[in-house]
Amino acid sequence: MDGIKSTSDSMDEAFLKKLYEEQKACKHIPSPEGICKWIEGLLSFLFPQLANQKFLNFMEFEVFAKKIELDLHLLLCNLFEGNLDQVTKLESEIISSLPSLKLLIQKDAEAIDRGDPASPNVTEVIRTYPGFYAIAIYRISHLFYTLNIPLIPRILSEYAHTKTGIEIHPAAQIGESFCIDHGTGVVIGETVIIGEHVKIYQGVTLGAISVKKEMAKTKRHPTIEDHVVIYSGTTILGGSTVIGHHSIIGGNVWLTESVPPHSTIYYKSTENILS
Repeated sequence: MDGIKSTSDSMDEAFLKKLYEEQKACKHIPSPEGICKWIEGLLSFLFPQLANQKFLNFMEFEVFAKKIELDLHLLLCNLFEGNLDQVTKLESEIISSLPSLKLLIQKDAEAIDRGDPASPNVTEVIRTYPGFYAIAIYRISHLFYTLNIPLIPRILSEYAHTKTGIEIHPAAQIGESFCIDHGTGVVIGETVIIGEHVKIYQGVTLGAISVKKEMAKTKRHPTIEDHVVIYSGTTILGGSTVIGHHSIIGGNVWLTESVPPHSTIYYKSTENILS
């Protein structure tokens, strides 16, 4: 058509060919959109509070379940380029893990409900709370991570991050009955270990003291033992930092050293009054 240049006329041909060769060489991976669509379907399958439809009978629900399995199969086939033995093994492990995964996530929802006086019931937690949503996706991404499935765990965690403002690395190890209240700005790093019945508030960072790239596989993030509460704005750093069980860490605290069990740590400001 008059006035419209072809791609080869409007773009440097050498640059275009270079990009084409990169496209050919790049390993084929599932699209982030497809992975995120699958996780939404899985969550609505596991938790009716998140479903956007009512099933008329068991057969209709069974068809929905089969679609979840088929979509997972296709994602894994794309990722592992048709290695059916590997795909079948991973798919079987994921599907067989769903009952225990559902129970684990349910315990998180119940912990959030118990820990928040403003929560009327578990249904509202599951349906509306960003902390629950981020933890649920973490649990699923962590399962993928433990099965050595590449890319998908991080895509899932970043999807939850964009929707909730909560960033949980899929490699982090988190015990049952985990509660994130409010949640915006929470960061939980790769080598964090969190025990059971831990509660954290918005703006908490469980991070690493700056380390060299060569130390990537070392323990860089803190350990939080059972029944610890960490209030908003607190930063806890370092792989050797351990917060002892049944401790309370107040708001806006900065910690790079361990504290013993049953500790109460709080930030104390100083006032300078000018005459």
